[in-house]
Amino acid sequence: MKIGVLTSGGDAPGMNAALRAVVRRALSAGHQVYGIRRGYEGLLNGEAFPMDLGSVADIIHRGGTILHTARSERFKQPEYQDQAAAWIKQSGLEGLVVIGGEGTFKGMVELCNRGVSAVGVPATIDNDIPHTDYSIGFDTAVNTGVEAVNRLRDTATSHERVFVVETMGRHSGQLALAVGVAGGAESILIPELPIDLDNVCARLERGIARGKVHSIIVVAEGAAKGFEVAGEIEKCMGTEIRVTVLGHVQRGGTPTAFDRLLASRMGAKAVDALCSGLSNVMVAVSGTELRLVPLNQVIGVKKKIDMEVFRLAEDLAR
Repeated sequence: MKIGVLTSGGDAPGMNAALRAVVRRALSAGHQVYGIRRGYEGLLNGEAFPMDLGSVADIIHRGGTILHTARSERFKQPEYQDQAAAWIKQSGLEGLVVIGGEGTFKGMVELCNRGVSAVGVPATIDNDIPHTDYSIGFDTAVNTGVEAVNRLRDTATSHERVFVVETMGRHSGQLALAVGVAGGAESILIPELPIDLDNVCARLERGIARGKVHSIIVVAEGAAKGFEVAGEIEKCMGTEIRVTVLGHVQRGGTPTAFDRLLASRMGAKAVDALCSGLSNVMVAVSGTELRLVPLNQVIGVKKKIDMEVFRLAEDLAR
């Protein structure tokens, strides 16, 4: 087979490890692999090149993606989706491995509807793709956030202050929840649940009453802006609140061993699925097992927050 591979949407640590697995698994099975630069935008521009073993050497530990990525507004239009599908067929590509998140998979469905064979690999630090326990990059982003909270807690303790830490997550609180629980935050604010700042202030006051000299509040950017939350807390507490916005620092950096292993397994599984004649499916992980999920079960479905974990966070922060 002649297989194409692309990375699209927001970058996530571990994308390179997945790319490496796709290329080497395909080559070991006697197939050809073509990398497509800059996601769907590159697909529209025909930015494809042949990849060999050396193309993916020394990248498993690198964050980002060597294929680069972009958000293509053109590709959202049917005429450009037709153009991309036609180019794939004219180029002789018999299958496509698509690495990315929800928006990336929506584009993949459009290609599959136009006769392109494609398999998706979930890679997003938001971990908001349903039917898979983890997406590539989530574990690394959580560890980055927790390390930041650990460092902030030192200075928060020294100055006896409250810190608000804003994580990424416009539509999902998965990242903020994981960072908050693992970082021992006193309150966690996520877009899936109503914000109760009176409760946040009450928690802070109870902590002060029992001698607590510092607190950490984690907020997902989609729930509220960190500076707005701090302003409201200052009003009810009468004390200065410090804010740290983690932003895009969560996307970069060396992927954890967990993400490298997950990405390697998922990339290889995607190639195996293509070679078995499967299409319009996504590689997912459930527990320790990999499985294939039809994309029609993924697109338009919101991944739910584990309320048991959220309640645990509240209990542990008392």
